[in-house]
Amino acid sequence: MALVFHYFLLILVFQDTHAVQPFCLQGCTCSEESFGRTLQCMSISLGNIPENLPEELKQVRIEHSPIFELSRGPFVNMSTLEYLWLNFNNITVIHLGALEHLPELRELRLQGNKLRSVPWTAFRATPFLRVLDLKGNRIDILPELALQFLANLTYLDLSSNRLTVVSKNVFLNWPSYQKCQQLHCGAKILSSMVLALDNNPWVCDCRLRGLVQFVKSNSLPVILVNSYLICQDPVYKAGQLLHEIKLSVCMKPQVSTPSANITVQVGQNVTLQCLAQASPSPTISWNYPLSIWRKFNVLTSSTAEDAVLSQLIIPAAHLVDSGNYTCVASNFIGRSTLVISLHIQPAQVLPASHSLSISREGNSYIDLRVVKQTVHGILLEWFAVANISEEWFTLYITSDEALRKEVVHIGPGINTYAVDNLLPGTKYEACLSLGSRPPHEGRCVVFVTGRDGGRLEDRERLLHISVVLCVLLLAVPVGAYVWTAEGPCSCRKWGPHCCPHPRRALRPPPAVPQCKDRSFRDHPAVCEDGEGHRHTKGNEEKEDDSG
Repeated sequence: MALVFHYFLLILVFQDTHAVQPFCLQGCTCSEESFGRTLQCMSISLGNIPENLPEELKQVRIEHSPIFELSRGPFVNMSTLEYLWLNFNNITVIHLGALEHLPELRELRLQGNKLRSVPWTAFRATPFLRVLDLKGNRIDILPELALQFLANLTYLDLSSNRLTVVSKNVFLNWPSYQKCQQLHCGAKILSSMVLALDNNPWVCDCRLRGLVQFVKSNSLPVILVNSYLICQDPVYKAGQLLHEIKLSVCMKPQVSTPSANITVQVGQNVTLQCLAQASPSPTISWNYPLSIWRKFNVLTSSTAEDAVLSQLIIPAAHLVDSGNYTCVASNFIGRSTLVISLHIQPAQVLPASHSLSISREGNSYIDLRVVKQTVHGILLEWFAVANISEEWFTLYITSDEALRKEVVHIGPGINTYAVDNLLPGTKYEACLSLGSRPPHEGRCVVFVTGRDGGRLEDRERLLHISVVLCVLLLAVPVGAYVWTAEGPCSCRKWGPHCCPHPRRALRPPPAVPQCKDRSFRDHPAVCEDGEGHRHTKGNEEKEDDSG
């Protein structure tokens, strides 16, 4: 009887023990380790960390799951958690209060996630944290006070991230380092402070000088997991070891030029030079009054490790190009400017036997361009400088379909004109000149409208070809494209691939040969569209039959 009663008590105890066993998350495993109860979830579909985890857990390990954030909800009642391993998930965000209910946390491992930044102040709530593993993320910035709340941290892994520049103050502000310096412990605790910084794209310029000195320090109380840190930029230092290079002190740009006062005659080529010395290497830009309208090529080259030469090239200088050109060199330390004065002298009139005058426009300058499309056409805009106080303009517009030019007189103060009612498949030319001067003494633009295809896909195909092959483009409702030109036009230089064939059904036979007007001669072409404006063979035969 006593034996039966004994077995009955054992069954009751077993049932009672089994009843109080905490629930384990489905798809995961729970086990008892030497340090306490562990939850392990590997390769299961979890969008978030579950909020109904057992309170007595000491370790939570969730890996290879699509978790995208570390929020505060799951850990509200888990104050005894000591180990949180969330490696190889898709975590991109750590909320500021995610760790505030984990005062006993000893290890936080987030290797192989997608973190770009870390809320470092969140570690104020984890004073006993010893291990922080952030390897294999996308962190590119490390603030100087990042480690200020990690008083007991002895292992930090930031390898395989996107760090380019890190200040040595990050580690000088590390409480463990400061404590060691105060106690003069030197190499006595080398093994207790471990740092991993390898496999980052280090930019080895003056900004990394402090870190290099820190790494080279003989009294460094921190051991590097891999001391072979490799430079990636600048190019001339790529592949070098961080502890073997010498870096200069950071310096604000200093700019100079061979000549700050340049005088040339109109029509000559001019090159303005600006040499900037700085550390790190500076960026250089140019400012001048007509920068919106007059675009010039800029060549930049490195003449030394910390020196950059910028050249502004002005081809065939015009009187309007006279003025001050400002070179601006800047880096993160500061910026410096240099002003170069350019003076353009008018061309001298040569004898008749040397009739190669550079310009007949005197002191005037016109820049005409197409700025946008309108509902039924395009909008022209121009910039002009003249030697008269109140200039007025004449706009000449001609096309393949018109027997005569359209002439528009425009008063002072106006710099735009809308060209409406464009015909499809037609070449247009607009020339603007001062006063009543003929069009060849002004500025011209040429634009050709696409065929008025009945199918939308034909029109889109035409526009795509224009985008690929033309220099300056515009999509108007009938599928037009545009390019600018320096002078008058001649269809003879276009060739059959760019000059659209006239449509005979839309106009009577011309009384004079096409493009006979000498005011539209020698127009350089830049478009090579060989498909969008070529009539089909069938259409040509029909036109021949109708003729």
